[in-house]
Amino acid sequence: MSDVRWLTETEQQTWRAYMTANVEFSAYIDRQMRRDSGMPMAYYEILVRLSEADGRRLRMSELAEASLSSRSRLSHAVSALEKNGWVVRRPADGDRRGWVCELTDEGFTALAAAAPGHVTAVREKLFDVLTPEQLDALRDIGRAISAGLRQECEEARAEDVCDEEPC
Repeated sequence: MSDVRWLTETEQQTWRAYMTANVEFSAYIDRQMRRDSGMPMAYYEILVRLSEADGRRLRMSELAEASLSSRSRLSHAVSALEKNGWVVRRPADGDRRGWVCELTDEGFTALAAAAPGHVTAVREKLFDVLTPEQLDALRDIGRAISAGLRQECEEARAEDVCDEEPC
């Protein structure tokens, strides 16, 4: 293991600070969403992606990619959202293999009710605690990390096709 590039003390501190902030922030936002809206953050993200899509519908594969969900995670979430009456899943028009998920009016209403609390929590715990320069750096850091992972993420998504059955 002599070829391992071990982290320096400063890199360790940076890594741990990043991981702690990421885990704590994600957990805080998920708790806020569950407490105030009765839905986990993952469900909110799916509803947001559908609300922004043309006709408030997406193919399941597009929804999985947009919401950064695996096939199994998306399937579980969409099933729960269907039970709430917030989405419907149906075969894609003209494609016997494809499936589409559509946001219902009830789902849009639930999303609209959840949005103010979510935006307030994000503003208070992220935007209000950072300077404009830190926010610029955070945006650039997020983009750089995503760019560095792009190929691996695309390969993983290619292995996780979600369009051929009602996942």
